[in-house]
Amino acid sequence: MTAAVVPVVRIQAADFDVAAEIARLTRGRADVGAVVTFTGLCRDEAGTLAALELEHYPGMAEAEISRIAGEALARWPLTGITAIHRFGRIAPGQNIVLVVAASAHRHAAFEAASFLMDYLKSRAPFWKKEHRADGSEGAWVDAKESDDAAAARWAKI
Repeated sequence: MTAAVVPVVRIQAADFDVAAEIARLTRGRADVGAVVTFTGLCRDEAGTLAALELEHYPGMAEAEISRIAGEALARWPLTGITAIHRFGRIAPGQNIVLVVAASAHRHAAFEAASFLMDYLKSRAPFWKKEHRADGSEGAWVDAKESDDAAAARWAKI
């Protein structure tokens, strides 16, 4: 009998190690045929952004991301799924988010990673504030229509 897969969800200020997270999902497993990762980085917005400040409501963010990761497990035959999202002040070039999906087959791993990332980008309970390179305080960042459209496609499946 195969043990139930439990999603790994972490909200943390510290950076993460992509290779270590992949190793954690695959160590000792001969049934994993595919691992798909997505790493989201802070970009500099053509030199205008000094940093993004990410805030979240502790407990709520973990619960919501765990819920959607559980939905991914119900939709696709995964051997593991991880979502790590950072908070605090993040400079351009630094990691913000990591999604890792493991499965026996690539299609399930790709779909699950895309599903989870679309949710994180559009609906996860995080607030992002821009800090401008010129020293001014930027605006709070809203989800883009394209992010909402990407997430909406999963409701059709």
